[in-house]
Amino acid sequence: MSTRPTIPGFRLGIYVFKDAEIVDYAAPHGVFSVARRFDPELEAFLIADSARPVQTQAGFTVLPNYCFNDRPAMDAFLIPGGFGTRQEIRNERLHEFIRALPEMTLLTSVCTGSWIYGKMGLLDGLPATNRKEPDRVEASGAGMVPLDRLAKIAPACRISRARVVDAGRIITAGGIASGMEIGFHLLRRAGYAEEFISEVARVMEYHAAYAVYRDDLELAASPTIAA
Repeated sequence: MSTRPTIPGFRLGIYVFKDAEIVDYAAPHGVFSVARRFDPELEAFLIADSARPVQTQAGFTVLPNYCFNDRPAMDAFLIPGGFGTRQEIRNERLHEFIRALPEMTLLTSVCTGSWIYGKMGLLDGLPATNRKEPDRVEASGAGMVPLDRLAKIAPACRISRARVVDAGRIITAGGIASGMEIGFHLLRRAGYAEEFISEVARVMEYHAAYAVYRDDLELAASPTIAA
């Protein structure tokens, strides 16, 4: 099995914040954790606004590896979803951090994380996705399906119902569990062969689901790291 990627030592930085959804950030981190068994140069780490513990959804508290001021080098930056995104769309420190990232850094999201990119105007003219299955409040008159809210936040964005949408530099994933698929797709963007990715899915006992979801992908640009 080849482990020679196009981008050696690919680094994924995952943003964590108050009330981030656990599976949104843990799933892609988990994919990279297992992939490291085959290529130890891969790395995933957590980034927060400041260097102190972050209480994410359901009281699950994590300690970030870096804070914004550290400016860690990374090949991709991922924003998870969760109730906290309702505050993060107004977090100017986050927006400033994103704008300061090198052009070659991929901007990725899971679930309602794409709201942040939409609020910043980064999705204008591009396809993007979000969670399509509402909870009870979102399905009622008091709420809105997250995918529909993305359309309201970013009216110039072309809304897609694909599980993962690769628009070049910006890659968005749908609902909570789609963090798995964006993890696999980031391995693909790093240049790993399908054989490598399928083996990671097999070890995770996720190979059947991977086979189903692998093609639920919208490619709107050439999948190169320097898009």
